[in-house]
Amino acid sequence: MRLAKEIARHNRLYHDQDMPAISDGEYDALVRENAELEEAFPKLVRADSPSSTVGAVPSSSLAKVLHAKPMLSLENAFAEEEVRDFVGRVRRFLSLSPEAEVALTAEPKIDGLSCSLRYEDGVLVMAATRGDGSVGEDVTANVRTIADIPQTLIGAPPLIEVRGEVFMAKDDFAALNQRQEAAGGKIFANPRNAAAGSLRQKDSGVTAARPLRFLAHGWGEVQERLSDTQENSMKRLESLGFPVSELMVKCTSVEAALDHYREIEKVRAELPFDIDGVVYKVDRIDWQERLGQVARAPRWALAHKFPAERAETAIEAIDIQVGRTGKLTPVGRLTPVGVGGVIVANVTLHNRDEIGRLGLRVGDRVRIQRAGDVIPQVVENLTRDEARDPYIFPDHCPECGSEAVAEEGEVDVRCTGGLVCPAQVIERLRHFVSRGAMDIEGLGEKSIVEFVGLGWLHGPADIFRLKQHRDDLVGREGWQAKSVDNLLAAIEAKTGFDPARLLFGLGIRHVGAVTAKDLMRAFGTLPALREAAELAGRKTDNLEGEAVGAAFKILIALDEVEGVGPVVILSLRDFFHEPHNVTAWEDLLEIAKPGAFVSTARETNWTGKTIVFTGGLERMSRDEAKAQAERLGARAAGSVSAKTDLVVAGPGAGSKLKKAAELGIQVIDEAGWEAIVAGS
Repeated sequence: MRLAKEIARHNRLYHDQDMPAISDGEYDALVRENAELEEAFPKLVRADSPSSTVGAVPSSSLAKVLHAKPMLSLENAFAEEEVRDFVGRVRRFLSLSPEAEVALTAEPKIDGLSCSLRYEDGVLVMAATRGDGSVGEDVTANVRTIADIPQTLIGAPPLIEVRGEVFMAKDDFAALNQRQEAAGGKIFANPRNAAAGSLRQKDSGVTAARPLRFLAHGWGEVQERLSDTQENSMKRLESLGFPVSELMVKCTSVEAALDHYREIEKVRAELPFDIDGVVYKVDRIDWQERLGQVARAPRWALAHKFPAERAETAIEAIDIQVGRTGKLTPVGRLTPVGVGGVIVANVTLHNRDEIGRLGLRVGDRVRIQRAGDVIPQVVENLTRDEARDPYIFPDHCPECGSEAVAEEGEVDVRCTGGLVCPAQVIERLRHFVSRGAMDIEGLGEKSIVEFVGLGWLHGPADIFRLKQHRDDLVGREGWQAKSVDNLLAAIEAKTGFDPARLLFGLGIRHVGAVTAKDLMRAFGTLPALREAAELAGRKTDNLEGEAVGAAFKILIALDEVEGVGPVVILSLRDFFHEPHNVTAWEDLLEIAKPGAFVSTARETNWTGKTIVFTGGLERMSRDEAKAQAERLGARAAGSVSAKTDLVVAGPGAGSKLKKAAELGIQVIDEAGWEAIVAGS
């Protein structure tokens, strides 16, 4: 059970969140261990065994798509003998003689995001990610921006689903990260993550600005057979306008296929895109149809993975990088070493726990690997038994000097000086002016980066002082007197603004938009909230978890603040514990002058109820729907629980809808919600 849960967690991180926590090699080892245990103890095989699942159930806000034909995974091989065994199984299944030729196609396994393109009467009508193999995400609008993918086909079957990988070339990936870094944007870990994140954007304009490519490797549902062989079928797809790997060849024997694998492995580092192995497919289509599939993979295909690329070097230093959200990430500075044709000088050490697990210290000799062409990582400390001073992970932020702590149950250490930490200033200010917070029109990320660079912005309060720089701003590139005055007017309009929005805009960990409103309903003003939080801090300094929540609720003389639990209370306590934050708080309240919280809710049958919106709403935005719920006196929550009273489900609703059904919670559609609003 533990192993299956661990594999499922890594499936979600890789396929659904595009944030792999381990290398491909480590993941493959977990899957192999699970398969061996299931073979030895068949009675222990779970219904949701990793051996019978593909990818992960998509959880993003993109609409869900049911695949007409499942998008299967592939069985993996890591040794040449396993490839020979695969061909042997094909022979036995088809009752072929040992002398019968089993031709295979062999092509590089692109490390990208699987995508299915559905064409009806030659027109692209749907594009979807693989998801869990049965249900993917609708990325049609985004796919239309990829130049490699034809919008119309001439001479194609009336219905055809073309399948392949969306990927990003190495040079394009490097250039994208350079642009992201210059703009203060997200830095992607590797081309696969960049491609996946770009394809799954809600805004197709973002996807269009990313250099995505496509390479076809097969098909799904098709009204008529493309050809009698895999090789000629791929040539048919190429003639229809789809890019196909130039390294795909037909091999008439298993030894020829292995020779091609070795040739591809030699040029792997020189290829313009990342690959992690070679895929073999039985060439004859009628044999593919007879071979069929097992639970999660076809019997007629196999992925021959490359071994992890490893090298030995020394750790010369351990530096701490502070991310835009305050996370402290240790980076090992290495004696440069070549790994798979690439010179590696830096390696991520992930977090404090990983350093402890490996016993890493400056001066240690380590073995590193690049598995599947991901960011290099340390796999072994070769000198951990040598006497050497231990590495002490910092308990204060190297950027601003604020305390750096890890919350209970988390491995990441974060800076607590959010409002004053220079490493976080761009992200904090961007959040502060965002639509859900202060909603200051005209002050986007580009302007924030410009003003921070000029030394005009250090914290949220400085936004209200930008009027002092009016004359300096007029005439700068992109700024005219009218645009400057419009910006300053938009900022001035937020003086005396809603304290709940200001509280949310501060970016206090675990204090989201809904929680900020819950707190303001309870306390009325921001000074009152601070007083209660500081009082709770003095009384609960030595308490943790539920004890903090109990003490806090007693101190503020409330039976319950809806939506506020121990985690939120700890965050508030820690926020006001930092003198930097208190100074920034006082400065902001003095200049922004937020008033008392004024609820726009009226007394209705829905007062005090909890409502969850899920799926795609077609006639209103999610923000508008939540605002309507709040005006009815209800609370708009983000997740379904036993306390949920109603779920409003639009197209593409997924796990939340399933959870509502399990709990017996009332579910209505958007029209039903509009009727409630109109009648309340």
